[in-house]
Amino acid sequence: MPRKARTYKKHLATSDYKYNSVKIAKFINYVMERGKKTVAQKIVYKAFDLIAEKSKGDPKPVFEQAIKNVSPMVEVKGRRIGGANYQVPMEVVEPRRTTLGMKWVIAAARGKKGKAMAAKLADELLDAYNKVGTAMKKREDTHRMAEANKAFAHFARFQRR
Repeated sequence: MPRKARTYKKHLATSDYKYNSVKIAKFINYVMERGKKTVAQKIVYKAFDLIAEKSKGDPKPVFEQAIKNVSPMVEVKGRRIGGANYQVPMEVVEPRRTTLGMKWVIAAARGKKGKAMAAKLADELLDAYNKVGTAMKKREDTHRMAEANKAFAHFARFQRR
């Protein structure tokens, strides 16, 4: 067994080639299925073109505001204390906050039927920008769950690292 604890550097994601943004590159990676990154890029860039058409402007600030609107401030985590499981509300730290927001937008877009994925993704991002839609409902449900369980907030100090 090693005697020294090793520190590992976190892998930094590279930015995408079109918008030069790390967040958009992460979003493309979350859209990607079965390692088909080129397909995911086409879907995201087509969705951004549709957003640019509908909003008559640059899609990058629309995307960033949509993700910011959907990202949760608090979530509940299960904690086992004294033989009972409690849903403990906890604040969501920044990298996880945006990750959850992106994943909820993509899940909401995948849940829709009848259109191409790029159109569904564009619609969901515009809905999130306007603070409506399935992803915003997921955020509100998460916040409502945390509010309902705020009596157990004092258990948050027992959090595991």
